[in-house]
Amino acid sequence: MNVDEPQIWMQYAEEDYRLAASLLRRKHKPVLGICLHAQLSAEKYLKALLLSKKVPFPKTHDLPTMNSLCVQAGILTGFSPKLLTLLSDYAVASRYPGEEPTLQEAYQAPEIAKNVRKFARKWLQENGYPPFARGGNLR
Repeated sequence: MNVDEPQIWMQYAEEDYRLAASLLRRKHKPVLGICLHAQLSAEKYLKALLLSKKVPFPKTHDLPTMNSLCVQAGILTGFSPKLLTLLSDYAVASRYPGEEPTLQEAYQAPEIAKNVRKFARKWLQENGYPPFARGGNLR
């Protein structure tokens, strides 16, 4: 597996997105998992965008940083830094007691990720990175 291929990152991002969406449909919603997987999806989609331009990125979960790198590379996402920061916080806060997201945030997080997903998939397809087969193996 070539980890420098945007399609690989898209596949992983899609799995995280689907997990967040699936968890959100449960009767008893695991807010920590929903928020974490929404964040991970957005992060991986932003990293796929960067890889499509051959832009190296740091090992970070900070979505505003990833978004800034996209903009510097000419990928004008238009994402709200405030919303990206909110989503970024779930990468750490959702894993430790005391900073748990609320149910309202659990509904908001996948919506933010959905916007990143929609933009990234469209942009990548328009720039020569076809979508992967649904339900295909990640590895």
